Amino acid sequence: MNKIYYYLKYRTILILSGLMVFVSCAKEYPKNVDSPYETVLKSIKILNAGANGNTVIEGVIDENRKTVSFPRIDLATNFDAIRFQAEMSDGAVLDKENYQFVFGEGDAAKTNVVKVVNNDRFREYLVTLRLNIPVFGADFGKPEIHDNSINSIGNPIYPTFTSALTRGSGFDGEHVLIVTRHAMGSHLLKVSDLEQDNTTAIPLNLTGVAGGTFPVCAGAQVNGHTYVTNLSGNSAASPLKIYHWTNPNAEPQLIWADMIPGGGGRLGDNMSANLDANGNGYFYFGSNPSGFMGRLKVTNYTTVSDPLGFAASMPLGYNTSVNRVGSTSDYVYTGYEGPLRLSTDAGSITYSLTNTAVPVRGSDAHIITFNGERYLIMITAARTGSEPVVLYVYDITRGSTTKEALELFDARSDKSPVYQYSLNGTATPNCFTQVQWHVKKDAQGKDDKLMIYAAHTDAGFVLVEFGKKVQTD
Repeated sequence: MNKIYYYLKYRTILILSGLMVFVSCAKEYPKNVDSPYETVLKSIKILNAGANGNTVIEGVIDENRKTVSFPRIDLATNFDAIRFQAEMSDGAVLDKENYQFVFGEGDAAKTNVVKVVNNDRFREYLVTLRLNIPVFGADFGKPEIHDNSINSIGNPIYPTFTSALTRGSGFDGEHVLIVTRHAMGSHLLKVSDLEQDNTTAIPLNLTGVAGGTFPVCAGAQVNGHTYVTNLSGNSAASPLKIYHWTNPNAEPQLIWADMIPGGGGRLGDNMSANLDANGNGYFYFGSNPSGFMGRLKVTNYTTVSDPLGFAASMPLGYNTSVNRVGSTSDYVYTGYEGPLRLSTDAGSITYSLTNTAVPVRGSDAHIITFNGERYLIMITAARTGSEPVVLYVYDITRGSTTKEALELFDARSDKSPVYQYSLNGTATPNCFTQVQWHVKKDAQGKDDKLMIYAAHTDAGFVLVEFGKKVQTD
Protein backbone atom coordinates (compact mmCIF):
# COMPACT_ATOMS: atom_id res chain seq x y z
CA MET A 1 0.00 0.00 0.00
CA ASN A 2 2.85 2.37 0.87
CA LYS A 3 4.38 1.74 -2.56
CA ILE A 4 1.09 2.55 -4.29
CA TYR A 5 0.72 5.76 -2.27
CA TYR A 6 4.20 7.00 -3.12
CA TYR A 7 3.70 6.07 -6.77
CA LEU A 8 0.47 8.11 -7.08
CA LYS A 9 2.00 11.04 -5.20
CA TYR A 10 4.96 11.02 -7.56
CA ARG A 11 2.68 10.98 -10.64
CA THR A 12 0.58 13.84 -9.28
CA ILE A 13 3.66 15.97 -8.67
CA LEU A 14 4.84 15.34 -12.24
CA ILE A 15 1.45 16.34 -13.73
CA LEU A 16 1.21 19.55 -11.66
CA SER A 17 4.75 20.46 -12.59
CA GLY A 18 3.94 19.98 -16.27
CA LEU A 19 0.91 22.21 -16.03
CA MET A 20 2.94 24.92 -14.33
CA VAL A 21 5.54 24.74 -17.07
CA PHE A 22 2.79 24.94 -19.76
CA VAL A 23 1.12 27.94 -18.17
CA SER A 24 4.44 29.66 -17.69
CA CYS A 25 5.39 29.07 -21.33
CA ALA A 26 2.00 30.34 -22.57
CA LYS A 27 2.45 33.65 -20.76
CA GLU A 28 5.77 34.18 -22.43
CA TYR A 29 4.52 34.03 -26.06
CA PRO A 30 5.70 37.10 -28.07
CA LYS A 31 3.13 39.91 -28.58
CA ASN A 32 2.12 41.59 -31.93
CA VAL A 33 4.37 44.51 -32.72
CA ASP A 34 2.91 47.55 -34.55
CA SER A 35 4.48 48.12 -37.93
CA PRO A 36 6.28 51.44 -38.34
CA TYR A 37 4.79 51.69 -41.87
CA GLU A 38 1.05 52.42 -41.32
CA THR A 39 -1.00 53.73 -44.27
CA VAL A 40 -4.03 55.36 -42.66
CA LEU A 41 -5.60 58.49 -44.21
CA LYS A 42 -6.69 60.74 -41.33
CA SER A 43 -7.88 63.87 -43.18
CA ILE A 44 -7.77 65.27 -46.72
CA LYS A 45 -8.44 68.58 -48.47
CA ILE A 46 -8.50 69.86 -52.03
CA LEU A 47 -6.27 72.94 -52.18
CA ASN A 48 -6.99 74.31 -55.65
CA ALA A 49 -10.73 74.17 -56.34
CA GLY A 50 -12.65 76.97 -58.03
CA ALA A 51 -12.01 79.21 -61.00
CA ASN A 52 -9.06 80.90 -59.30
CA GLY A 53 -7.57 77.67 -57.97
CA ASN A 54 -7.49 78.89 -54.40
CA THR A 55 -10.62 77.38 -52.86
CA VAL A 56 -9.99 74.77 -50.13
CA ILE A 57 -12.55 71.98 -49.72
CA GLU A 58 -12.57 69.46 -46.86
CA GLY A 59 -13.21 65.81 -47.65
CA VAL A 60 -15.12 63.20 -45.61
CA ILE A 61 -13.37 59.85 -45.09
CA ASP A 62 -15.20 56.56 -44.58
CA GLU A 63 -12.43 54.29 -43.29
CA ASN A 64 -14.66 51.19 -43.34
CA ARG A 65 -15.44 51.58 -47.03
CA LYS A 66 -12.14 53.26 -47.87
CA THR A 67 -13.93 56.12 -49.62
CA VAL A 68 -13.56 59.89 -49.66
CA SER A 69 -16.33 62.33 -50.67
CA PHE A 70 -16.32 66.10 -51.11
CA PRO A 71 -19.02 68.76 -51.41
CA ARG A 72 -19.95 69.59 -55.01
CA ILE A 73 -17.14 71.38 -56.81
CA ASP A 74 -17.20 74.44 -59.06
CA LEU A 75 -17.26 73.55 -62.78
CA ALA A 76 -14.44 76.04 -63.40
CA THR A 77 -12.00 73.97 -61.31
CA ASN A 78 -8.90 72.65 -63.10
CA PHE A 79 -9.70 68.93 -62.87
CA ASP A 80 -6.53 68.02 -64.78
CA ALA A 81 -4.34 68.85 -61.77
CA ILE A 82 -6.18 68.39 -58.48
CA ARG A 83 -3.86 68.91 -55.49
CA PHE A 84 -4.62 67.27 -52.16
CA GLN A 85 -3.32 68.06 -48.70
CA ALA A 86 -3.59 65.04 -46.42
CA GLU A 87 -2.88 64.09 -42.84
CA MET A 88 -1.65 60.45 -42.74
CA SER A 89 0.26 57.94 -40.66
CA ASP A 90 3.85 58.89 -39.79
CA GLY A 91 6.06 58.52 -42.83
CA ALA A 92 3.16 58.03 -45.28
CA VAL A 93 2.71 60.06 -48.47
CA LEU A 94 0.23 60.20 -51.35
CA ASP A 95 1.28 58.36 -54.48
CA LYS A 96 1.03 61.50 -56.67
CA GLU A 97 1.46 65.22 -56.33
CA ASN A 98 -1.46 66.00 -58.70
CA TYR A 99 -4.43 63.93 -59.85
CA GLN A 100 -6.40 64.11 -63.06
CA PHE A 101 -10.19 63.62 -62.91
CA VAL A 102 -11.56 63.23 -66.44
CA PHE A 103 -15.31 63.89 -66.75
CA GLY A 104 -17.06 62.53 -69.81
CA GLU A 105 -19.99 64.25 -71.53
CA GLY A 106 -22.97 64.20 -69.22
CA ASP A 107 -20.96 62.99 -66.20
CA ALA A 108 -21.85 64.57 -62.88
CA ALA A 109 -19.28 62.66 -60.80
CA LYS A 110 -15.92 60.96 -61.23
CA THR A 111 -14.12 58.48 -58.93
CA ASN A 112 -10.34 57.90 -58.90
CA VAL A 113 -8.10 55.69 -56.79
CA VAL A 114 -5.71 57.57 -54.48
CA LYS A 115 -2.97 55.57 -52.71
CA VAL A 116 -1.44 56.24 -49.31
CA VAL A 117 2.11 54.85 -49.51
CA ASN A 118 4.50 54.11 -46.66
CA ASN A 119 7.74 52.30 -47.59
CA ASP A 120 6.64 49.03 -49.27
CA ARG A 121 3.09 49.20 -47.98
CA PHE A 122 0.11 51.10 -49.44
CA ARG A 123 -3.63 51.56 -48.93
CA GLU A 124 -6.13 52.59 -51.65
CA TYR A 125 -9.01 55.03 -51.20
CA LEU A 126 -11.79 55.71 -53.72
CA VAL A 127 -12.02 59.50 -54.02
CA THR A 128 -15.16 60.91 -55.67
CA LEU A 129 -15.51 64.43 -57.00
CA ARG A 130 -18.99 65.71 -57.91
CA LEU A 131 -19.67 68.67 -60.14
CA ASN A 132 -21.72 71.58 -58.88
CA ILE A 133 -24.05 71.45 -61.88
CA PRO A 134 -27.04 73.81 -61.73
CA VAL A 135 -30.39 72.03 -61.74
CA PHE A 136 -33.15 73.23 -64.03
CA GLY A 137 -36.83 72.81 -64.58
CA ALA A 138 -39.70 71.72 -62.36
CA ASP A 139 -39.75 68.97 -59.76
CA PHE A 140 -42.51 66.81 -61.22
CA GLY A 141 -42.09 64.24 -58.47
CA LYS A 142 -43.70 66.55 -55.90
CA PRO A 143 -46.92 67.96 -57.36
CA GLU A 144 -49.37 69.95 -55.27
CA ILE A 145 -52.78 69.06 -56.70
CA HIS A 146 -56.00 71.06 -56.32
CA ASP A 147 -58.58 68.87 -57.98
CA ASN A 148 -62.18 69.68 -58.88
CA SER A 149 -62.67 66.93 -61.45
CA ILE A 150 -64.19 63.44 -61.54
CA ASN A 151 -60.89 62.06 -60.22
CA SER A 152 -61.56 60.91 -56.67
CA ILE A 153 -58.18 62.14 -55.44
CA GLY A 154 -59.53 65.61 -54.64
CA ASN A 155 -62.82 67.47 -54.33
CA PRO A 156 -66.01 66.50 -56.16
CA ILE A 157 -66.36 67.67 -59.74
CA TYR A 158 -67.07 71.39 -59.96
CA PRO A 159 -70.90 71.68 -60.17
CA THR A 160 -71.12 73.64 -63.44
CA PHE A 161 -69.31 70.89 -65.39
CA THR A 162 -72.43 68.94 -66.26
CA SER A 163 -74.56 68.38 -69.39
CA ALA A 164 -72.03 70.31 -71.53
CA LEU A 165 -73.14 73.54 -69.85
CA THR A 166 -69.56 74.69 -69.19
CA ARG A 167 -67.64 74.89 -72.46
CA GLY A 168 -65.09 77.58 -71.75
CA SER A 169 -62.71 78.46 -68.95
CA GLY A 170 -59.48 80.34 -68.35
CA PHE A 171 -56.65 80.83 -65.89
CA ASP A 172 -54.01 83.51 -65.28
CA GLY A 173 -52.46 82.48 -61.96
CA GLU A 174 -54.75 84.71 -59.89
CA HIS A 175 -58.19 83.59 -61.04
CA VAL A 176 -59.94 80.74 -62.80
CA LEU A 177 -62.66 81.85 -65.22
CA ILE A 178 -65.74 79.66 -65.63
CA VAL A 179 -67.82 80.40 -68.76
CA THR A 180 -71.08 78.54 -68.34
CA ARG A 181 -74.78 78.31 -69.18
CA HIS A 182 -75.31 76.71 -65.77
CA ALA A 183 -77.67 78.47 -63.35
CA MET A 184 -74.62 79.71 -61.40
CA GLY A 185 -73.77 81.97 -64.32
CA SER A 186 -70.28 82.79 -65.56
CA HIS A 187 -67.92 83.69 -62.74
CA LEU A 188 -64.39 83.81 -61.38
CA LEU A 189 -62.71 81.71 -58.68
CA LYS A 190 -59.72 82.97 -56.73
CA VAL A 191 -56.73 80.66 -57.04
CA SER A 192 -55.72 81.38 -53.44
CA ASP A 193 -59.20 80.16 -52.40
CA LEU A 194 -58.93 77.01 -54.50
CA GLU A 195 -55.63 76.22 -52.81
CA GLN A 196 -57.62 76.15 -49.55
CA ASP A 197 -60.42 74.04 -51.12
CA ASN A 198 -62.66 77.10 -51.13
CA THR A 199 -64.81 77.42 -54.26
CA THR A 200 -66.61 80.67 -53.47
CA ALA A 201 -67.72 82.11 -56.82
CA ILE A 202 -67.21 85.74 -57.87
CA PRO A 203 -70.11 86.39 -60.31
CA LEU A 204 -69.51 88.35 -63.47
CA ASN A 205 -71.89 91.22 -64.13
CA LEU A 206 -73.60 89.96 -67.31
CA THR A 207 -75.64 93.07 -68.03
CA GLY A 208 -76.08 93.40 -71.79
CA VAL A 209 -74.61 89.96 -72.57
CA ALA A 210 -76.97 88.60 -75.24
CA GLY A 211 -77.19 87.35 -78.80
CA GLY A 212 -75.92 84.45 -80.82
CA THR A 213 -76.77 80.78 -80.66
CA PHE A 214 -75.67 81.00 -77.01
CA PRO A 215 -74.90 84.31 -75.27
CA VAL A 216 -71.78 82.80 -73.68
CA CYS A 217 -69.59 79.94 -74.84
CA ALA A 218 -65.80 80.46 -74.73
CA GLY A 219 -63.48 82.79 -72.86
CA ALA A 220 -60.00 83.64 -71.64
CA GLN A 221 -58.36 85.06 -68.53
CA VAL A 222 -55.21 87.10 -69.24
CA ASN A 223 -53.23 89.22 -66.76
CA GLY A 224 -56.32 90.18 -64.76
CA HIS A 225 -58.43 90.78 -67.88
CA THR A 226 -61.52 88.63 -68.42
CA TYR A 227 -62.90 87.83 -71.87
CA VAL A 228 -66.12 85.98 -72.77
CA THR A 229 -67.51 85.28 -76.24
CA ASN A 230 -70.88 84.18 -77.51
CA LEU A 231 -71.45 81.30 -79.94
CA SER A 232 -71.80 83.11 -83.25
CA GLY A 233 -73.09 82.24 -86.70
CA ASN A 234 -70.47 84.71 -87.99
CA SER A 235 -73.06 86.68 -89.87
CA ALA A 236 -74.62 90.12 -89.69
CA ALA A 237 -77.57 88.57 -87.90
CA SER A 238 -75.34 86.60 -85.50
CA PRO A 239 -72.01 88.43 -85.13
CA LEU A 240 -69.17 87.27 -82.92
CA LYS A 241 -69.28 89.20 -79.66
CA ILE A 242 -66.37 89.61 -77.25
CA TYR A 243 -66.92 91.06 -73.77
CA HIS A 244 -64.23 92.41 -71.46
CA TRP A 245 -63.97 92.94 -67.68
CA THR A 246 -61.28 94.09 -65.30
CA ASN A 247 -63.83 94.36 -62.47
CA PRO A 248 -66.29 91.46 -62.28
CA ASN A 249 -68.87 93.67 -60.56
CA ALA A 250 -68.93 96.24 -63.36
CA GLU A 251 -70.89 95.95 -66.58
CA PRO A 252 -68.77 94.40 -69.34
CA GLN A 253 -67.23 96.32 -72.20
CA LEU A 254 -68.26 95.05 -75.63
CA ILE A 255 -64.97 95.20 -77.56
CA TRP A 256 -66.04 93.34 -80.71
CA ALA A 257 -69.42 92.70 -82.35
CA ASP A 258 -68.91 91.86 -85.99
CA MET A 259 -68.12 89.11 -88.43
CA ILE A 260 -64.67 87.85 -89.40
CA PRO A 261 -64.71 87.72 -93.21
CA GLY A 262 -63.65 84.29 -94.44
CA GLY A 263 -63.66 82.99 -90.88
CA GLY A 264 -66.24 80.28 -91.42
CA GLY A 265 -69.86 79.94 -90.39
CA ARG A 266 -69.65 79.24 -86.66
CA LEU A 267 -67.25 80.93 -84.23
CA GLY A 268 -67.00 80.97 -80.45
CA ASP A 269 -66.70 77.27 -79.66
CA ASN A 270 -63.10 78.04 -78.78
CA MET A 271 -60.88 81.03 -78.15
CA SER A 272 -57.10 81.32 -78.05
CA ALA A 273 -55.86 84.55 -76.44
CA ASN A 274 -52.23 85.40 -77.16
CA LEU A 275 -51.51 88.73 -75.48
CA ASP A 276 -48.23 90.02 -74.08
CA ALA A 277 -47.74 91.97 -70.85
CA ASN A 278 -48.97 95.14 -72.60
CA GLY A 279 -52.12 93.48 -73.92
CA ASN A 280 -50.95 93.28 -77.53
CA GLY A 281 -51.31 90.21 -79.73
CA TYR A 282 -54.03 88.11 -81.36
CA PHE A 283 -57.27 86.30 -80.62
CA TYR A 284 -57.94 83.13 -82.63
CA PHE A 285 -61.23 81.31 -83.24
CA GLY A 286 -61.57 77.98 -85.00
CA SER A 287 -64.73 77.60 -87.07
CA ASN A 288 -66.69 74.43 -86.42
CA PRO A 289 -66.75 72.39 -88.57
CA SER A 290 -65.99 74.27 -91.78
CA GLY A 291 -62.19 74.27 -91.51
CA PHE A 292 -61.68 78.03 -91.32
CA MET A 293 -59.80 80.11 -88.77
CA GLY A 294 -60.56 83.63 -87.62
CA ARG A 295 -57.89 85.99 -86.28
CA LEU A 296 -58.31 89.38 -84.60
CA LYS A 297 -55.55 91.83 -83.71
CA VAL A 298 -55.65 93.14 -80.14
CA THR A 299 -53.99 96.33 -78.86
CA ASN A 300 -53.81 97.38 -75.21
CA TYR A 301 -56.21 94.60 -74.19
CA THR A 302 -59.38 96.22 -75.56
CA THR A 303 -58.81 97.60 -79.06
CA VAL A 304 -59.74 94.86 -81.54
CA SER A 305 -59.08 95.28 -85.26
CA ASP A 306 -57.84 93.78 -88.54
CA PRO A 307 -60.06 90.70 -88.83
CA LEU A 308 -58.52 87.93 -90.90
CA GLY A 309 -60.04 84.65 -92.03
CA PHE A 310 -57.98 81.84 -93.51
CA ALA A 311 -58.38 78.18 -94.31
CA ALA A 312 -57.32 75.83 -91.53
CA SER A 313 -54.62 73.31 -92.37
CA MET A 314 -57.23 70.69 -91.56
CA PRO A 315 -60.60 70.70 -89.76
CA LEU A 316 -59.78 70.31 -86.08
CA GLY A 317 -63.26 70.45 -84.50
CA TYR A 318 -64.42 72.19 -81.35
CA ASN A 319 -60.96 72.28 -79.80
CA THR A 320 -59.00 74.23 -82.39
CA SER A 321 -56.30 76.28 -80.67
CA VAL A 322 -53.45 78.50 -81.82
CA ASN A 323 -51.08 79.33 -78.97
CA ARG A 324 -47.97 81.48 -79.28
CA VAL A 325 -44.64 80.09 -78.04
CA GLY A 326 -43.23 82.73 -75.70
CA SER A 327 -42.22 85.85 -77.61
CA THR A 328 -41.25 83.94 -80.76
CA SER A 329 -43.02 83.90 -84.11
CA ASP A 330 -43.99 80.25 -83.56
CA TYR A 331 -47.52 79.12 -82.73
CA VAL A 332 -48.70 75.67 -81.60
CA TYR A 333 -51.69 74.64 -83.69
CA THR A 334 -53.77 71.77 -82.29
CA GLY A 335 -57.15 70.09 -82.23
CA TYR A 336 -58.43 66.61 -81.46
CA GLU A 337 -58.71 65.53 -85.11
CA GLY A 338 -55.06 65.83 -86.12
CA PRO A 339 -51.43 65.89 -84.99
CA LEU A 340 -49.79 68.81 -83.25
CA ARG A 341 -48.42 71.37 -85.69
CA LEU A 342 -46.21 74.42 -85.59
CA SER A 343 -47.44 77.43 -87.57
CA THR A 344 -47.02 81.12 -88.27
CA ASP A 345 -49.48 83.69 -86.92
CA ALA A 346 -51.42 83.36 -90.20
CA GLY A 347 -51.73 79.59 -90.00
CA SER A 348 -48.95 78.49 -92.39
CA ILE A 349 -47.64 75.13 -91.15
CA THR A 350 -43.90 74.98 -90.52
CA TYR A 351 -43.68 71.55 -88.85
CA SER A 352 -45.96 68.62 -87.96
CA LEU A 353 -45.35 65.99 -85.33
CA THR A 354 -45.96 62.42 -86.38
CA ASN A 355 -49.38 61.05 -85.48
CA THR A 356 -47.96 58.78 -82.79
CA ALA A 357 -45.54 61.21 -81.11
CA VAL A 358 -48.19 62.31 -78.62
CA PRO A 359 -51.85 61.30 -78.28
CA VAL A 360 -53.70 62.44 -81.39
CA ARG A 361 -56.55 63.67 -79.17
CA GLY A 362 -54.13 66.10 -77.52
CA SER A 363 -55.72 69.55 -77.48
CA ASP A 364 -55.01 73.16 -76.53
CA ALA A 365 -51.28 72.43 -76.48
CA HIS A 366 -48.75 74.99 -75.29
CA ILE A 367 -44.96 75.07 -75.41
CA ILE A 368 -43.66 76.82 -72.32
CA THR A 369 -40.41 77.43 -70.47
CA PHE A 370 -39.75 77.22 -66.74
CA ASN A 371 -36.48 77.45 -64.83
CA GLY A 372 -34.37 76.81 -67.90
CA GLU A 373 -36.34 73.88 -69.34
CA ARG A 374 -38.94 73.72 -72.12
CA TYR A 375 -42.16 71.71 -71.88
CA LEU A 376 -45.05 70.71 -74.11
CA ILE A 377 -48.34 70.63 -72.18
CA MET A 378 -51.73 69.42 -73.43
CA ILE A 379 -54.96 67.67 -72.44
CA THR A 380 -56.63 64.85 -74.34
CA ALA A 381 -60.24 65.03 -75.48
CA ALA A 382 -62.49 62.05 -74.72
CA ARG A 383 -64.44 61.75 -77.95
CA THR A 384 -65.41 58.08 -78.19
CA GLY A 385 -65.42 54.82 -76.25
CA SER A 386 -63.05 54.70 -73.32
CA GLU A 387 -60.75 57.54 -74.41
CA PRO A 388 -59.29 59.17 -71.29
CA VAL A 389 -59.07 62.80 -70.23
CA VAL A 390 -55.42 63.27 -69.26
CA LEU A 391 -53.16 66.25 -68.69
CA TYR A 392 -49.72 65.52 -70.20
CA VAL A 393 -46.37 67.28 -69.74
CA TYR A 394 -43.42 66.41 -72.02
CA ASP A 395 -39.84 67.62 -71.66
CA ILE A 396 -38.69 69.07 -75.01
CA THR A 397 -35.78 71.12 -73.68
CA ARG A 398 -33.24 70.03 -76.26
CA GLY A 399 -33.03 72.17 -79.39
CA SER A 400 -32.11 75.77 -80.10
CA THR A 401 -35.50 76.61 -81.68
CA THR A 402 -39.05 75.43 -81.19
CA LYS A 403 -38.96 73.57 -84.49
CA GLU A 404 -35.68 71.83 -83.65
CA ALA A 405 -37.04 70.89 -80.24
CA LEU A 406 -40.04 69.19 -81.85
CA GLU A 407 -37.84 67.47 -84.43
CA LEU A 408 -35.56 66.07 -81.71
CA PHE A 409 -38.58 65.00 -79.67
CA ASP A 410 -40.12 63.34 -82.71
CA ALA A 411 -36.91 61.37 -83.29
CA ARG A 412 -36.71 60.04 -79.73
CA SER A 413 -37.56 56.41 -79.13
CA ASP A 414 -38.82 57.20 -75.63
CA LYS A 415 -41.44 59.94 -75.67
CA SER A 416 -42.81 59.27 -72.21
CA PRO A 417 -44.30 62.29 -70.43
CA VAL A 418 -42.54 63.64 -67.37
CA TYR A 419 -45.94 64.11 -65.74
CA GLN A 420 -49.53 63.10 -66.36
CA TYR A 421 -52.77 63.44 -64.43
CA SER A 422 -56.17 61.95 -65.22
CA LEU A 423 -59.36 63.96 -64.81
CA ASN A 424 -61.34 60.71 -65.31
CA GLY A 425 -63.79 62.19 -67.78
CA THR A 426 -66.24 60.19 -69.86
CA ALA A 427 -66.53 60.21 -73.64
CA THR A 428 -68.74 62.92 -75.11
CA PRO A 429 -69.19 64.38 -78.61
CA ASN A 430 -69.14 67.85 -76.99
CA CYS A 431 -65.45 68.02 -76.13
CA PHE A 432 -64.31 71.43 -74.98
CA THR A 433 -60.86 71.58 -73.40
CA GLN A 434 -58.64 74.27 -71.95
CA VAL A 435 -55.03 74.30 -70.76
CA GLN A 436 -53.22 77.29 -69.29
CA TRP A 437 -50.13 77.93 -67.19
CA HIS A 438 -48.54 80.48 -64.92
CA VAL A 439 -45.08 80.97 -63.38
CA LYS A 440 -44.66 82.33 -59.86
CA LYS A 441 -41.48 84.32 -59.28
CA ASP A 442 -39.32 84.54 -56.15
CA ALA A 443 -38.07 87.72 -54.48
CA GLN A 444 -35.20 87.94 -57.01
CA GLY A 445 -37.59 87.63 -59.95
CA LYS A 446 -36.51 84.08 -60.80
CA ASP A 447 -38.86 81.21 -61.66
CA ASP A 448 -40.05 79.60 -58.45
CA LYS A 449 -43.25 77.61 -59.08
CA LEU A 450 -45.01 76.32 -62.19
CA MET A 451 -48.81 76.18 -62.15
CA ILE A 452 -50.72 74.25 -64.83
CA TYR A 453 -54.50 74.42 -65.27
CA ALA A 454 -56.53 71.92 -67.29
CA ALA A 455 -60.28 71.56 -67.88
CA HIS A 456 -62.60 69.33 -69.94
CA THR A 457 -66.34 69.41 -70.54
CA ASP A 458 -68.20 67.28 -67.98
CA ALA A 459 -64.91 66.21 -66.36
CA GLY A 460 -64.15 69.34 -64.33
CA PHE A 461 -60.84 71.07 -63.83
CA VAL A 462 -57.56 70.62 -61.98
CA LEU A 463 -54.78 72.96 -60.91
CA VAL A 464 -51.35 71.38 -60.39
CA GLU A 465 -48.40 73.24 -58.89
CA PHE A 466 -44.74 72.23 -59.11
CA GLY A 467 -41.76 73.72 -57.34
CA LYS A 468 -38.46 74.19 -59.12
CA LYS A 469 -35.77 71.51 -58.90
CA VAL A 470 -33.21 72.01 -56.16
CA GLN A 471 -30.03 70.18 -55.28
CA THR A 472 -30.49 67.78 -52.40
CA ASP A 473 -27.01 68.32 -50.91
